[in-house]
Amino acid sequence: MINIIVSDQFHKVCPTFVGAVIEANVKNSATSPELWKEIEDYIDKLRQEFTTDTIKQRSGISATRQAYKVAGKDPSRYRPACEQLARRVLQGKDLYSVDTLVDLVNLASLFSGYSTAALDRDKIEGDTLTLGLGEAEEPYEGIGRGVLNIEHLPVYRDTKGGVATPTSDNVRTMMSADTQHLVVLINGYDGDRKMLEDTVRLTQDLLRRFASSDGGTFTFYQ
Repeated sequence: MINIIVSDQFHKVCPTFVGAVIEANVKNSATSPELWKEIEDYIDKLRQEFTTDTIKQRSGISATRQAYKVAGKDPSRYRPACEQLARRVLQGKDLYSVDTLVDLVNLASLFSGYSTAALDRDKIEGDTLTLGLGEAEEPYEGIGRGVLNIEHLPVYRDTKGGVATPTSDNVRTMMSADTQHLVVLINGYDGDRKMLEDTVRLTQDLLRRFASSDGGTFTFYQ
C-alpha cells in the first residue's frame, strides 16, 4: 500500500488528527440509479439534522475549520470540501452526478463530515504521501478552483508536489473514466476513531457494490 507520513508541522496544528487510506482496484462508470438513490436518501437525512447555520458545528467540519484557523488560513474563504458539499445540499441545491467514483466518495464525505480525497493511484509520483502545510507560492491547481493559494493549508504531497488539500484535490492526480487504481484519503480532524472506522466500512461497501471492487485494503494513520 501507499505509505502515509504525517509531519510534525501538521501535528502541531491538529494533534487530534486520525486518518485512513483505502487503496482499491476499481472500474469507473456512469452513476447507477441505485447509488444515486442512496445519495438522495442521505441528503434527506442531512437536511433533517442540520441547517446551513448549524452544519459548521458538526464535529468533523468544526475540527477541520479549527485546524485551518490554527494554521493561519480562513476557513470561510477556503471552505473545506466537506462543508462546501453539505452546505450546497442544505441550501436546497441539487448535487451534480459526475461518475460512480466521485459520487460514492461524496456520499462518504456527506456521511462523515470529513474531507475525503480521491486520487488516481497511477498518477501519484512515488510510493509515499506526506501530510504537511502549504508554502507561499507553492504551485497547485485545484479541481474546479484553478490556481489555488495553498499557503498554510493542510496538503498531501508526493515526490512531485501537492496532490490533495481539504479544500480541493489537485487536477494532476484527479480521477477519470479510465481510473483503475483508486486511493481514498479520509481525514478525521476531530480524532473520532469510530466515525473514521464507520466511514471506511461504508466506502468499502460502496466500492464493492458499485465499482466492481473487492473493497481494497486500508490502514489508519495519525
